[in-house]
Amino acid sequence: MTATSPYQVTKQRQIKVLLVDDQPIISESVKMMLHEEKDIEFAYCSDPTKAIDVANEFEPTVILQDLVMPEIDGMTLVKYFRANPKTKEVPLIVLSAKEEPTVKAEAFMQGANDYLVKLPGKEELIARIRYHSKGYISLLERNEAYKKLAESQQILQEELDDAAEYVRSLLPEPMDDGTISTEWKFIPSAELGGDAFGYHWLDDQNFAIYLIDVCGHGIKAALLSISVLNVLRSKSLNHTNYLEPTSVLESLNAAFPMEKNHQMFFTMWYGVYNRQNRSLTYSSGGHPPALLIDTNQALFHLHTNGVLVGGFEDATFSQETTFVDTPAHLLVFSDGVFEIEKEDRTHLTFPEFASFVQGHAAQPNDLVEKIYQFSKKMNRSGSFVDDYSLLQVFFQ
Repeated sequence: MTATSPYQVTKQRQIKVLLVDDQPIISESVKMMLHEEKDIEFAYCSDPTKAIDVANEFEPTVILQDLVMPEIDGMTLVKYFRANPKTKEVPLIVLSAKEEPTVKAEAFMQGANDYLVKLPGKEELIARIRYHSKGYISLLERNEAYKKLAESQQILQEELDDAAEYVRSLLPEPMDDGTISTEWKFIPSAELGGDAFGYHWLDDQNFAIYLIDVCGHGIKAALLSISVLNVLRSKSLNHTNYLEPTSVLESLNAAFPMEKNHQMFFTMWYGVYNRQNRSLTYSSGGHPPALLIDTNQALFHLHTNGVLVGGFEDATFSQETTFVDTPAHLLVFSDGVFEIEKEDRTHLTFPEFASFVQGHAAQPNDLVEKIYQFSKKMNRSGSFVDDYSLLQVFFQ
């Protein structure tokens, strides 16, 4: 095994030294000093007016530059290097015969990183070249890592945006068939949560309503919610009575155990409305209550004490039935609608949210938008940290 030099740099980036000096003898001297340093590449520019172009092409990791040269002042050239986009951060070592403190101070003020009275000893020159190059190469590698991270984040965000658009495409269109009409608002979070909802006729009399909220964020959460949504739409769960909410939740609990779904579970509200007897039978698994509002603006919390779906093997669920005796509307939503941090850093409570809903229940036609604007106003961060899913169903 060969010994590793303490100055070893990555294979991707070699130490590259550019000398700008009008005296060829200085170039030969520096070249001889670096001759045995196999990992250092050397380039020489004798014409200071061409130094910027040479540096742009050579891409040095350190620049050695004289101060006294014809046609262009050395201090001016330092400023040019610092103004040039490709060399503005390249370490620059002034090599000068001048030892005056004021000259050194001026060089540092113009942007030099180091100052050596020429010519220094071989060991000192090589040590300084390696020291400055190592720092610059680390900077380049860090910038590349940041760039790759930004690119990967952009790709991930595009994937999340595509997934959010796909989830949105699966959501049902608002409907109005004379007996039931619907309206909804869906705002995916920046990281995309696992919200999905739907509704459809099970037969001529029974209408299913459901909302799913998968724990966590990202593509995996979205895929799980889509899978559950597709199962409900296709009614592909074996031995399931879709007219019985408990049967649906228990079947989903068995079909989607968290152990087989990246340790993810979900909350859910599922209800079935029968338009003949105007009954609404519902069950919830760890989900916020749905809110039923009658024409007198009375507010009813529709909730059962079910556990998270997919979290516990052989979990059982309960259901309840209420009757919609007069025209009414139902609100089903995810916790992202009301679990909001306010400006005073306290969190909006469910009673506060329910109170707002009841206070604006007299205008059901624009209630979804009013609730959304209320959530936005209360939200301290300005954007929702979780998916925002709000579904309103009118029973006419």
